[in-house]
Amino acid sequence: MLNSKQRAFLTGEANKLTPIFRVGKASLTPEIISAVDAALEKRELIKISVLKNCLDNPKEIAEVIAERTRSQVVQVIGKKIILFRVSKKKPVIELPK
Repeated sequence: MLNSKQRAFLTGEANKLTPIFRVGKASLTPEIISAVDAALEKRELIKISVLKNCLDNPKEIAEVIAERTRSQVVQVIGKKIILFRVSKKKPVIELPK
């Protein structure tokens, strides 16, 4: 579980990122989940955008993705979701204690 200092650090790092996935009208599909899983392994920190035509709540979407990819929701602001998971093969981001 992330503490507030780690969450603030990751939020700051995520400010530089552009969303690499967009969740739209079809909401969450198995393809999106597997693509997010692969992206988390490679990048550790990713940003996802929820489009206006998606009727689901972004917080619920974030929880489902996090549960299925075993990642952690760093933050959900409006329609933007930030997720984090330490890479099993090549950890890059070093969290503050």
